[in-house]
Amino acid sequence: MTSRRTFIKSASLLTLGNILPIESVFAAPKTTVGVIYVGARGDYGYNQAQASAAAVIKKMPGVKVVEEENVPETIAVQKTMEAMIEQDGATLIFATSFGYFDPHVLKMAAKYPKVRFAHCGGLWKQGNPSNITSYFGYIDECQYLNGVVAGHMSKSKKLGFVAAKPIPQVLRNINAFTLGAQSVDPSITTQVIFTGDWSMPVKEAEATNSLIDQGCDVLTCHVDGPKVVIETAEKRGAMSCGYHASQAALAPKGYLTGAEWDWATPYQQLVSGALAGTAQPNLLRGGLKEGYVKMSPYGSKVTPAAKQNADSIKSNMVAGKFVIFKGPMKDNKGGTAIAAGTSYPQTDYTLESMNYLVAGVVGQI
Repeated sequence: MTSRRTFIKSASLLTLGNILPIESVFAAPKTTVGVIYVGARGDYGYNQAQASAAAVIKKMPGVKVVEEENVPETIAVQKTMEAMIEQDGATLIFATSFGYFDPHVLKMAAKYPKVRFAHCGGLWKQGNPSNITSYFGYIDECQYLNGVVAGHMSKSKKLGFVAAKPIPQVLRNINAFTLGAQSVDPSITTQVIFTGDWSMPVKEAEATNSLIDQGCDVLTCHVDGPKVVIETAEKRGAMSCGYHASQAALAPKGYLTGAEWDWATPYQQLVSGALAGTAQPNLLRGGLKEGYVKMSPYGSKVTPAAKQNADSIKSNMVAGKFVIFKGPMKDNKGGTAIAAGTSYPQTDYTLESMNYLVAGVVGQI
Protein backbone atom coordinates (compact mmCIF):
# COMPACT_ATOMS: atom_id res chain seq x y z
CA MET A 1 0.00 0.00 0.00
CA THR A 2 1.39 3.40 -0.94
CA SER A 3 1.85 5.75 2.01
CA ARG A 4 0.76 9.37 1.86
CA ARG A 5 4.38 10.56 2.10
CA THR A 6 5.44 8.29 -0.79
CA PHE A 7 2.49 9.42 -2.90
CA ILE A 8 3.26 13.10 -2.34
CA LYS A 9 6.93 12.53 -3.11
CA SER A 10 6.08 10.67 -6.33
CA ALA A 11 3.59 13.32 -7.40
CA SER A 12 6.18 16.03 -6.78
CA LEU A 13 8.71 14.22 -8.95
CA LEU A 14 6.17 13.84 -11.75
CA THR A 15 5.36 17.54 -11.56
CA LEU A 16 9.05 18.48 -11.55
CA GLY A 17 9.62 16.10 -14.44
CA ASN A 18 7.45 18.35 -16.63
CA ILE A 19 9.76 21.27 -15.89
CA LEU A 20 13.28 19.90 -15.39
CA PRO A 21 15.43 17.47 -17.36
CA ILE A 22 14.95 13.96 -16.01
CA GLU A 23 18.61 13.73 -14.89
CA SER A 24 18.14 16.84 -12.69
CA VAL A 25 15.15 15.31 -10.93
CA PHE A 26 16.90 12.12 -9.97
CA ALA A 27 20.40 13.53 -9.48
CA ALA A 28 21.45 13.25 -5.84
CA PRO A 29 24.57 14.42 -4.04
CA LYS A 30 27.18 11.71 -3.66
CA THR A 31 28.21 13.02 -0.25
CA THR A 32 26.32 14.86 2.47
CA VAL A 33 28.60 16.81 4.79
CA GLY A 34 27.61 18.07 8.22
CA VAL A 35 29.29 21.12 9.77
CA ILE A 36 28.74 21.98 13.44
CA TYR A 37 29.65 25.33 15.02
CA VAL A 38 29.90 26.17 18.72
CA GLY A 39 28.88 29.78 18.05
CA ALA A 40 27.36 31.98 15.37
CA ARG A 41 28.70 31.64 11.85
CA GLY A 42 29.06 35.41 11.50
CA ASP A 43 31.18 35.99 14.62
CA TYR A 44 34.12 37.67 12.84
CA GLY A 45 36.21 34.85 14.25
CA TYR A 46 36.58 31.11 14.77
CA ASN A 47 33.16 30.04 13.54
CA GLN A 48 33.20 32.43 10.61
CA ALA A 49 36.53 30.97 9.45
CA GLN A 50 35.02 27.46 9.49
CA ALA A 51 31.83 28.66 7.78
CA SER A 52 33.89 30.26 5.00
CA ALA A 53 35.36 26.83 4.26
CA ALA A 54 31.89 25.26 4.33
CA ALA A 55 30.79 27.81 1.73
CA VAL A 56 33.63 26.63 -0.54
CA ILE A 57 32.73 22.93 -0.37
CA LYS A 58 29.07 23.75 -1.04
CA LYS A 59 30.16 24.62 -4.56
CA MET A 60 31.82 21.24 -5.15
CA PRO A 61 29.84 18.96 -7.50
CA GLY A 62 28.03 16.12 -5.75
CA VAL A 63 28.20 17.72 -2.30
CA LYS A 64 25.35 18.71 0.00
CA VAL A 65 26.17 20.61 3.20
CA VAL A 66 24.00 20.73 6.32
CA GLU A 67 24.97 23.14 9.10
CA GLU A 68 24.07 23.77 12.72
CA GLU A 69 25.34 26.73 14.73
CA ASN A 70 25.39 27.58 18.46
CA VAL A 71 25.81 23.93 19.50
CA PRO A 72 27.41 23.72 22.97
CA GLU A 73 30.25 21.37 23.92
CA THR A 74 27.83 19.04 25.71
CA ILE A 75 25.74 15.97 24.86
CA ALA A 76 23.86 18.39 22.59
CA VAL A 77 26.57 17.99 19.97
CA GLN A 78 26.14 14.21 20.05
CA LYS A 79 22.45 14.69 19.30
CA THR A 80 23.27 17.07 16.46
CA MET A 81 25.76 14.64 14.92
CA GLU A 82 23.30 11.77 15.24
CA ALA A 83 20.54 13.80 13.58
CA MET A 84 22.82 14.72 10.69
CA ILE A 85 23.70 11.07 10.17
CA GLU A 86 20.25 9.51 10.68
CA GLN A 87 18.06 12.22 9.13
CA ASP A 88 20.30 13.91 6.56
CA GLY A 89 22.47 10.95 5.60
CA ALA A 90 25.76 12.69 6.41
CA THR A 91 28.83 10.53 5.87
CA LEU A 92 31.37 13.23 6.74
CA ILE A 93 31.00 15.53 9.74
CA PHE A 94 33.15 18.53 10.63
CA ALA A 95 32.93 18.94 14.41
CA THR A 96 34.71 22.26 14.59
CA SER A 97 35.08 23.10 18.30
CA PHE A 98 37.88 21.82 20.55
CA GLY A 99 35.56 20.57 23.31
CA TYR A 100 33.55 18.42 20.90
CA PHE A 101 36.29 15.80 20.76
CA ASP A 102 36.31 14.08 24.15
CA PRO A 103 33.94 12.39 24.77
CA HIS A 104 31.47 13.42 22.05
CA VAL A 105 33.27 12.75 18.76
CA LEU A 106 34.94 9.70 20.29
CA LYS A 107 31.53 8.22 21.21
CA MET A 108 29.85 9.01 17.89
CA ALA A 109 32.80 7.71 15.86
CA ALA A 110 32.64 4.41 17.74
CA LYS A 111 28.88 4.22 17.18
CA TYR A 112 29.05 5.08 13.44
CA PRO A 113 32.22 3.44 12.06
CA LYS A 114 31.21 4.13 8.43
CA VAL A 115 31.03 7.90 8.99
CA ARG A 116 34.18 10.04 8.83
CA PHE A 117 34.47 12.56 11.70
CA ALA A 118 36.76 15.53 11.12
CA HIS A 119 37.61 17.35 14.33
CA CYS A 120 39.44 20.65 14.63
CA GLY A 121 42.30 20.90 17.08
CA GLY A 122 42.15 17.59 18.91
CA LEU A 123 45.06 15.21 18.74
CA TRP A 124 44.02 11.78 17.47
CA LYS A 125 46.06 8.98 19.00
CA GLN A 126 46.40 5.23 18.62
CA GLY A 127 43.43 3.48 20.18
CA ASN A 128 40.96 6.18 19.12
CA PRO A 129 38.41 5.20 16.44
CA SER A 130 40.12 5.03 13.05
CA ASN A 131 37.32 6.97 11.33
CA ILE A 132 38.45 10.25 12.91
CA THR A 133 40.61 12.89 11.22
CA SER A 134 42.12 15.56 13.46
CA TYR A 135 42.78 18.66 11.36
CA PHE A 136 44.59 21.77 12.49
CA GLY A 137 46.92 24.46 11.21
CA TYR A 138 50.16 25.98 12.38
CA ILE A 139 48.61 29.37 13.05
CA ASP A 140 51.32 30.11 15.58
CA GLU A 141 53.41 30.96 12.50
CA CYS A 142 51.00 33.83 11.88
CA GLN A 143 50.90 34.78 15.54
CA TYR A 144 54.70 35.00 15.50
CA LEU A 145 54.40 37.38 12.54
CA ASN A 146 51.71 39.31 14.43
CA GLY A 147 54.26 39.65 17.21
CA VAL A 148 56.97 40.86 14.84
CA VAL A 149 54.70 43.63 13.56
CA ALA A 150 53.51 44.45 17.09
CA GLY A 151 57.12 44.62 18.26
CA HIS A 152 57.91 47.23 15.63
CA MET A 153 54.80 49.28 16.30
CA SER A 154 54.60 49.26 20.11
CA LYS A 155 55.82 52.37 21.90
CA SER A 156 55.20 51.14 25.44
CA LYS A 157 56.88 47.76 24.79
CA LYS A 158 53.91 46.20 26.55
CA LEU A 159 51.60 43.94 24.54
CA GLY A 160 48.25 42.51 25.64
CA PHE A 161 46.73 39.10 24.98
CA VAL A 162 43.12 38.15 25.79
CA ALA A 163 42.86 34.35 25.93
CA ALA A 164 40.04 31.92 26.57
CA LYS A 165 41.52 28.79 28.13
CA PRO A 166 45.11 27.72 28.88
CA ILE A 167 45.05 24.72 26.54
CA PRO A 168 48.14 23.87 24.43
CA GLN A 169 46.93 25.58 21.24
CA VAL A 170 46.29 28.83 23.13
CA LEU A 171 49.59 28.72 25.01
CA ARG A 172 51.40 28.07 21.74
CA ASN A 173 49.87 31.23 20.25
CA ILE A 174 50.66 33.40 23.27
CA ASN A 175 54.25 32.16 23.26
CA ALA A 176 54.71 32.57 19.49
CA PHE A 177 53.29 36.11 19.59
CA THR A 178 55.67 37.02 22.42
CA LEU A 179 58.71 35.44 20.75
CA GLY A 180 57.95 37.29 17.53
CA ALA A 181 57.83 40.61 19.37
CA GLN A 182 60.97 39.80 21.34
CA SER A 183 62.82 39.11 18.09
CA VAL A 184 62.42 42.85 17.48
CA ASP A 185 63.11 43.94 21.06
CA PRO A 186 63.99 41.36 23.77
CA SER A 187 62.65 43.68 26.50
CA ILE A 188 59.06 43.47 25.23
CA THR A 189 56.54 41.77 27.50
CA THR A 190 53.09 40.31 26.85
CA GLN A 191 50.47 40.50 29.55
CA VAL A 192 47.82 37.78 29.28
CA ILE A 193 44.36 37.58 30.82
CA PHE A 194 42.36 34.34 30.60
CA THR A 195 38.59 34.80 30.47
CA GLY A 196 37.75 31.14 31.18
CA ASP A 197 35.72 30.28 28.08
CA TRP A 198 35.62 30.68 24.31
CA SER A 199 32.90 33.32 24.15
CA MET A 200 32.66 35.71 27.11
CA PRO A 201 32.00 39.15 25.56
CA VAL A 202 31.71 41.05 28.85
CA LYS A 203 34.89 39.53 30.26
CA GLU A 204 36.68 40.07 26.95
CA ALA A 205 35.81 43.78 27.06
CA GLU A 206 36.89 44.03 30.70
CA ALA A 207 40.16 42.24 29.96
CA THR A 208 40.90 44.48 26.98
CA ASN A 209 40.26 47.64 28.98
CA SER A 210 42.35 46.33 31.87
CA LEU A 211 45.31 45.57 29.59
CA ILE A 212 45.13 49.02 27.99
CA ASP A 213 44.89 50.64 31.44
CA GLN A 214 48.12 48.82 32.35
CA GLY A 215 49.94 50.34 29.37
CA CYS A 216 49.52 47.71 26.66
CA ASP A 217 49.33 49.50 23.31
CA VAL A 218 49.00 46.52 20.94
CA LEU A 219 46.49 43.76 21.65
CA THR A 220 45.64 40.40 20.17
CA CYS A 221 43.59 37.44 21.35
CA HIS A 222 42.63 33.79 21.18
CA VAL A 223 38.88 33.70 21.76
CA ASP A 224 36.17 32.51 19.40
CA GLY A 225 34.91 35.97 18.44
CA PRO A 226 37.68 38.64 18.45
CA LYS A 227 35.12 41.34 17.58
CA VAL A 228 34.82 42.69 21.14
CA VAL A 229 38.58 42.81 21.72
CA ILE A 230 39.32 44.52 18.40
CA GLU A 231 36.47 47.05 18.69
CA THR A 232 37.31 47.88 22.30
CA ALA A 233 40.97 48.44 21.43
CA GLU A 234 39.94 50.69 18.54
CA LYS A 235 37.68 52.78 20.78
CA ARG A 236 40.50 53.20 23.28
CA GLY A 237 43.02 54.25 20.61
CA ALA A 238 45.10 51.06 20.91
CA MET A 239 46.47 49.02 18.03
CA SER A 240 45.45 45.43 17.38
CA CYS A 241 46.38 42.22 15.58
CA GLY A 242 43.49 40.01 14.54
CA TYR A 243 42.85 36.31 14.88
CA HIS A 244 40.81 33.57 13.11
CA ALA A 245 39.53 35.85 10.33
CA SER A 246 40.12 39.44 9.27
CA GLN A 247 38.72 42.06 11.63
CA ALA A 248 40.21 44.95 9.62
CA ALA A 249 36.76 46.42 8.95
CA LEU A 250 36.16 46.73 12.70
CA ALA A 251 39.29 48.79 13.37
CA PRO A 252 40.25 50.94 10.37
CA LYS A 253 42.71 53.00 12.41
CA GLY A 254 44.41 50.51 14.70
CA TYR A 255 44.32 47.15 12.89
CA LEU A 256 47.90 46.17 12.00
CA THR A 257 47.53 42.66 10.53
CA GLY A 258 46.09 39.34 11.65
CA ALA A 259 46.47 35.58 11.84
CA GLU A 260 43.77 33.95 9.71
CA TRP A 261 42.70 30.38 9.05
CA ASP A 262 42.22 29.13 5.51
CA TRP A 263 40.19 26.02 6.30
CA ALA A 264 39.08 25.56 2.70
CA THR A 265 42.32 23.65 2.09
CA PRO A 266 41.73 20.73 4.51
CA TYR A 267 37.94 20.83 3.94
CA GLN A 268 38.40 20.31 0.19
CA GLN A 269 40.95 17.57 0.77
CA LEU A 270 38.65 15.61 3.08
CA VAL A 271 35.55 16.10 0.94
CA SER A 272 37.44 15.07 -2.21
CA GLY A 273 38.58 11.94 -0.39
CA ALA A 274 35.02 11.18 0.68
CA LEU A 275 33.76 11.57 -2.89
CA ALA A 276 36.50 9.31 -4.22
CA GLY A 277 36.17 6.79 -1.40
CA THR A 278 39.88 6.98 -0.62
CA ALA A 279 41.50 6.39 2.77
CA GLN A 280 41.76 9.47 4.96
CA PRO A 281 44.61 10.40 7.34
CA ASN A 282 44.03 10.48 11.08
CA LEU A 283 46.15 13.62 11.46
CA LEU A 284 46.01 16.48 8.98
CA ARG A 285 48.24 19.48 9.55
CA GLY A 286 49.61 22.42 7.59
CA GLY A 287 50.83 25.98 7.88
CA LEU A 288 51.59 28.93 5.63
CA LYS A 289 53.32 26.71 3.09
CA GLU A 290 50.36 24.32 2.79
CA GLY A 291 47.73 27.06 2.68
CA TYR A 292 46.08 26.26 6.02
CA VAL A 293 46.76 29.73 7.45
CA LYS A 294 47.38 33.21 6.05
CA MET A 295 48.07 36.77 7.14
CA SER A 296 45.63 39.68 6.96
CA PRO A 297 46.82 42.53 4.71
CA TYR A 298 48.83 45.18 6.55
CA GLY A 299 46.97 48.15 7.97
CA SER A 300 47.83 51.73 7.06
CA LYS A 301 49.85 52.31 10.26
CA VAL A 302 52.36 49.52 9.67
CA THR A 303 55.81 50.89 8.87
CA PRO A 304 57.94 49.75 5.91
CA ALA A 305 60.52 48.32 8.35
CA ALA A 306 57.87 46.19 10.08
CA LYS A 307 56.54 44.91 6.74
CA GLN A 308 60.02 44.07 5.46
CA ASN A 309 60.96 42.19 8.62
CA ALA A 310 57.72 40.21 8.78
CA ASP A 311 57.77 39.41 5.06
CA SER A 312 61.35 38.14 5.28
CA ILE A 313 60.51 35.81 8.18
CA LYS A 314 57.35 34.66 6.42
CA SER A 315 59.39 33.69 3.35
CA ASN A 316 61.69 31.60 5.53
CA MET A 317 58.69 29.93 7.18
CA VAL A 318 57.22 29.00 3.81
CA ALA A 319 60.62 27.63 2.76
CA GLY A 320 60.82 25.52 5.93
CA LYS A 321 63.88 27.41 7.16
CA PHE A 322 62.43 28.98 10.29
CA VAL A 323 61.89 27.32 13.67
CA ILE A 324 59.89 29.22 16.29
CA PHE A 325 60.45 26.97 19.28
CA LYS A 326 64.09 26.18 19.95
CA GLY A 327 66.41 26.17 22.94
CA PRO A 328 67.71 27.54 25.10
CA MET A 329 64.33 28.93 26.14
CA LYS A 330 63.12 29.81 29.61
CA ASP A 331 59.56 29.74 30.88
CA ASN A 332 58.11 32.68 32.79
CA LYS A 333 58.78 30.96 36.13
CA GLY A 334 62.52 30.81 35.52
CA GLY A 335 62.63 27.16 34.54
CA THR A 336 63.83 25.58 31.30
CA ALA A 337 61.11 25.37 28.67
CA ILE A 338 63.37 24.05 25.89
CA ALA A 339 66.92 22.91 26.52
CA ALA A 340 69.88 24.25 24.57
CA GLY A 341 70.43 22.35 21.35
CA THR A 342 66.81 21.22 21.14
CA SER A 343 64.42 22.51 18.51
CA TYR A 344 60.86 21.62 17.65
CA PRO A 345 59.74 22.11 14.04
CA GLN A 346 56.05 22.74 13.46
CA THR A 347 55.42 19.08 12.64
CA ASP A 348 56.65 17.92 16.06
CA TYR A 349 53.60 16.80 18.05
CA THR A 350 55.43 17.69 21.27
CA LEU A 351 54.24 21.25 20.64
CA GLU A 352 50.61 20.10 20.81
CA SER A 353 50.98 19.35 24.52
CA MET A 354 52.61 22.69 25.43
CA ASN A 355 52.03 23.52 29.10
CA TYR A 356 54.12 26.63 29.80
CA LEU A 357 54.37 30.34 29.09
CA VAL A 358 57.71 31.69 27.88
CA ALA A 359 59.78 34.26 29.70
CA GLY A 360 58.39 37.72 29.06
CA VAL A 361 54.75 36.65 29.39
CA VAL A 362 53.13 38.24 32.42
CA GLY A 363 50.46 35.86 33.66
CA GLN A 364 49.97 32.32 34.81
CA ILE A 365 48.20 29.18 33.69
